[in-house]
Amino acid sequence: MRIHLIAMGGSIMHNLALALHRQGHEVSGSDDEIYDPARRRLAASGLLPDQMGWSASSISTDLDLIIIGMHARPDNPELVRAQELNISIQSFPEFIYQQSRDKQRVVVAGSHGKTTTTAMILHVLQELKFEFDFLVGAQLEGFDLMVKLSDAPLLIVEGDEYLSSPIDRVPKIWHYHPHISIITGIAWDHMNVFPTFAEYKGAFSQYLETMEPAAHVFCAGEDEILLQMMIESKADIKAEPYFPFESFIERGQTFIKLGGITAPLQIFGRHNLTNLRAAYLVLKELGVSDEQFLLSIQRFTGAAKRQQLLGEREDLVIYQDFAHAPSKVRATVQALADQYPDRQLVACLELHTFSSLNKAFLPHYEGALASADTAIVFVSDHTLEMKRRPQISNEELFDFFGRSDLVICRNRSQLELVLDAQEWFKTNLLLMSSGTFDGLDLSETVKKILS
Repeated sequence: MRIHLIAMGGSIMHNLALALHRQGHEVSGSDDEIYDPARRRLAASGLLPDQMGWSASSISTDLDLIIIGMHARPDNPELVRAQELNISIQSFPEFIYQQSRDKQRVVVAGSHGKTTTTAMILHVLQELKFEFDFLVGAQLEGFDLMVKLSDAPLLIVEGDEYLSSPIDRVPKIWHYHPHISIITGIAWDHMNVFPTFAEYKGAFSQYLETMEPAAHVFCAGEDEILLQMMIESKADIKAEPYFPFESFIERGQTFIKLGGITAPLQIFGRHNLTNLRAAYLVLKELGVSDEQFLLSIQRFTGAAKRQQLLGEREDLVIYQDFAHAPSKVRATVQALADQYPDRQLVACLELHTFSSLNKAFLPHYEGALASADTAIVFVSDHTLEMKRRPQISNEELFDFFGRSDLVICRNRSQLELVLDAQEWFKTNLLLMSSGTFDGLDLSETVKKILS
């Protein structure tokens, strides 16, 4: 097939382009800007557009399919031209479903922990040499792409509740129609799309209605809102709640217990142990034994930017995490504080997403940094300007987070000064963001702290 991807520079879209190219399809694409690593990877496969931008002349009746990313606008000239020529247009979740109609489909959904939970499942399946396709939202160790498409009988998907495309304005998870699903919990997010919690919750309620008949749904047992939704749902599903693994910490390492067997882990924190229980239940449903699970999961190191160890020495560790929503921030900070109770914790959070820069949403962060001894909030004036958000004063941030001792940084230089002034002795550092701290050089920062 001849397939053209509009807005191909995104993390999933460029991985999809590479996967389609490997399948033997003739692939082209466009975007207004493409940055590394997408730019480098597309160039290596000969898929990087000759020039950036959109052009209606790129679209012709020779194309069999257009796949459009959410980054494009409804008036995109290539999209408009494709509509005029009646070329088939699909969002990437719609395309993934069409390619997997005859497969057993497993979808990991929820407001938090999706990538890590999906990564756990993929890690075990790969170690056990299962044949499977997948779509996941981060680069994983042992996988060179974030998307795989083949004739495998099984598909594992990290399911996002955000909109599918500019012309397919329904949550991505509605497209996948799973036979097995995990819902990790519901905590209001994406308020630019779901302006009320009721609307956000409705995206998951409707998701239950889209599942295959008698679908098996594993849901976080500690999420009362989610459990009530399961009780009230009229969907033809089998719902089963799950809770964290039984565990203990010894000399900075977490161990789990299963059927009388104890196994060490390279991950830690109650949130991760809850995700691990969900992954275990799905893997058991797919035929993985307890012994196989325990042997494989010991070698799981996590997903990129999810509790990722950047550096360590005897008296400190430095972690990076993608955490940005309040529930994710709270869980990540608490996990590191619990794992090293004899050390101080410096936690730095960048407010970067649309929701986190919205004053109506910011009160949800109250107490999210409470477990940190030193709490830093990084809010870039440049980001506020680019996203057309009003300034947020220091006093407002003190109130929103419920900490009068909050350290607030407005640019990269200020953050570097704060980190340089810290005494790094029996003190851990946690950096949380879906952004870049205005281009902070993490490798140089880590090197300086460890020296």
